Amino acid sequence: FRQFASADNVADRQGALGVLANGDAPERAQALAAFYERYRDNALVLDKWFTTQAFSTRADTVDAVETLSAHPDFTLANPNRVRSLVGAFALNQRAFNDKSGRGYRFLADKVIALDRLNPQTAAKLVPPLGRWRRFDEARARLMKAELSRIVETPGLSRDVFEQVSKSLAS
Repeated sequence: FRQFASADNVADRQGALGVLANGDAPERAQALAAFYERYRDNALVLDKWFTTQAFSTRADTVDAVETLSAHPDFTLANPNRVRSLVGAFALNQRAFNDKSGRGYRFLADKVIALDRLNPQTAAKLVPPLGRWRRFDEARARLMKAELSRIVETPGLSRDVFEQVSKSLAS
């Protein structure tokens, strides 16, 4: 936290924030709040704030990402913001692949919602689910179920339909 508080540039402050975001230090919440307050008007740096939390290795990351998706500064209308939270989370091997399947469900929900606004960005979020063959049977089944749920969505765009269909093909 001392490094976070005394940093004289965004990169150093973000680096320290990343360490705090992954741990249980009592200053963790304070650092996340301070970073947000300091950079809330800088869209690019705010994207880093979302990404840092989406990449967290903590056990509660799925909960945190679900909460962040309802944050006033998160919007599906901003592709960079979507990539910074949803896309980053889908690359977080530990949290995204939680054995409950909540990470897969979260991503599928966002793909379905985003498809109405930006089919190209929605389609680009599908590949992490398409890697189901690389996982154990239980996770593969959960991933395929979410892909099936997406492809069965009425009015699905051609972009997302093609990406999901390709992902489901054996």
